[in-house]
Amino acid sequence: MKAFSLVLFLCLGHTVWTMSNHLYKHDWNRLILTHHWPQTLCSLEHITCSQFNYWTLHGLWTDKADMCNSSWPFDERQIEDLMPEMNKWWPDLLQSGATKFWSHEWQKHGTCAAQLEALNSEHKYFGKALELYKKVDLDGILKKFNIVPSTKYYSLDEIKGTIVNFYRVKPKIQCVMPKEEEEAQTLGQIEICFDKEFQLVDCVHSKEELSDRTDDHLTFGFHSHWEYTVCDESLQVYYPPTQERS
Repeated sequence: MKAFSLVLFLCLGHTVWTMSNHLYKHDWNRLILTHHWPQTLCSLEHITCSQFNYWTLHGLWTDKADMCNSSWPFDERQIEDLMPEMNKWWPDLLQSGATKFWSHEWQKHGTCAAQLEALNSEHKYFGKALELYKKVDLDGILKKFNIVPSTKYYSLDEIKGTIVNFYRVKPKIQCVMPKEEEEAQTLGQIEICFDKEFQLVDCVHSKEELSDRTDDHLTFGFHSHWEYTVCDESLQVYYPPTQERS
């Protein structure tokens, strides 16, 4: 009887530890509202996407977890009323129709964000991402302070300073590093961060994160061998203008 009790105790202990460890792995502290500049992405893939002359949504990510619930598939019927805004502000830049892209974002990031009651459904998750995107209005703020696509170069401080001075938080700005014959890095992605109450907070990153989150591009049908990294303070920044269709 004692042996049975000991085995039962050990089994229960292992179950509790496993559940706790599972929850710990899926815990997170910040939400990352990720914008990408279409002209950079499309030029890397050697296509034209001139209809997107504004910053579009890449995703709403959690800072410490992904792929939290493989048994919760994406169902586009849940967000039918959001489709007009989704297609405009959160398009798949490289393929017609964004359903697969949204499915990827939901499965990888949305199922983790769903830990929060305010994000615990597809509709809440995608709806909140659109709400935060419009609230931030990154495209409008950059234009307001004369940070616009141009053939001239900017310093990273000019771009970062505009965001810090307006939002009062530090962004994470990512670039494509220059090739040997190039003198400037290319602006690619800007992350704005929120806490679990959807208040703006600093985006933080360690040295180990200088090159991260590229898997969202590289595993989702992108063909070029490139990656975004945190922009280099010592290099000028190229913010590419819209390439018109030939």
